[in-house]
Amino acid sequence: MALLSEEERERAARFVHQRSAVSFVAGRAASRRILSGLLDVAPEEIRLGRRPCPGCGDPLHGPPAVIAPATPLWISISHTTSCGMLAVARVPVGVDVEAVRDFSVAELASSTLTESERHVVLGTEEGAARTRAFLRCWTRKEAVLKAVGVGIATDLTTVETRPELSGPAVVATGVPGTPSSWVVADLAVPDAWAAALSVPADAEGSRPEIRLHQHV
Repeated sequence: MALLSEEERERAARFVHQRSAVSFVAGRAASRRILSGLLDVAPEEIRLGRRPCPGCGDPLHGPPAVIAPATPLWISISHTTSCGMLAVARVPVGVDVEAVRDFSVAELASSTLTESERHVVLGTEEGAARTRAFLRCWTRKEAVLKAVGVGIATDLTTVETRPELSGPAVVATGVPGTPSSWVVADLAVPDAWAAALSVPADAEGSRPEIRLHQHV
């Protein structure tokens, strides 16, 4: 907790489940340690905040950013059960990681997937394969929307992630002032998780730096 800001400590205290709070705290502390190596400063000198939301301009719920020291780098942070991810790039970037767990895909499909995504996901054999097909869509959507800077407050059924493609997919968004097309790709992570990364389509050839921090 020593590395976290007061706002982050308050946010951690609001988690209903202790395990979620532990994941959040560990992820934020690890992010500072990783960034300290990249920026050549002590972890205690890393101050994290937010960029203004590109959708409404509100600085309270925009994408995460390194406030100090000054840097051109963009970051994205994600955490789930026993795993955290930090994406660092010189372009807008989004990353999402989710624990693979049992849940009703059919109940979530109508409110989160496009028609073509539902066709692919619900056409997959029930069980682990269908769960992974859904999580491919979900992590891709989150990664893209985090890269855009608006998060999942957007109507998820308007974001087509092409789950039939195992390789990178181009996703169109319509948020003013942001790139209209984004490349999203699944990340190779242990079987307990699913993850995806997104950058602007015109930056497809760039190599954003990804560090994986796992904790129990």
